[in-house]
Amino acid sequence: MTKIEAIIKPFKLDEVKGFGRTGGKREVYRGSSYVADFVPKVRVQCFVNEEIVAHVVEAIMAAARTGEIGDGKIIVSSTEDVVRIRTGERGRDAV
Repeated sequence: MTKIEAIIKPFKLDEVKGFGRTGGKREVYRGSSYVADFVPKVRVQCFVNEEIVAHVVEAIMAAARTGEIGDGKIIVSSTEDVVRIRTGERGRDAV
């Protein structure tokens, strides 16, 4: 099993179905200008079988990429086990 986490811009969430090194952005609130020290992001997690990891990563990149700073990150991690709580299924059967 492999866990894929994608940290992306919120407006890209529908296409894909924080705080990082990208810096802040200037905002205006009640007439005062300030710099927000974060760039909003959302995190999507999925567990997939090893055979389709590359396809899933490519699909996320294609959907989430804007070409601008702050597009996000994709983290791919090995997962020792997955357990479906309702049925007790483990491994591939639980995905």
